[in-house]
Amino acid sequence: MNSIPAQEIKRRGIAAVDDLIQTGDVHIIRNNQPQYVVLSEVRYQELIEAQDEAYVARVRASLEDVKAGRVKRGTAKDLIKELGLED
Repeated sequence: MNSIPAQEIKRRGIAAVDDLIQTGDVHIIRNNQPQYVVLSEVRYQELIEAQDEAYVARVRASLEDVKAGRVKRGTAKDLIKELGLED
């Protein structure tokens, strides 16, 4: 994991990240805790694309559940009753 103290970025500017980002994501440490992550544009786009693909997959799986009859419809009261959460 690449990491750099926030103070180093404050001192040197974004140039402090340039060399580190070539080998992967850079975690910025502030108050001895990781606070931020700097990604390359390519890595950011990969993450966004993966998130979009996962969203589409979840929607498709939900639609398949509906088609297969694995989804129950009802009210919140029905769900509370079924889960045994009634007072």
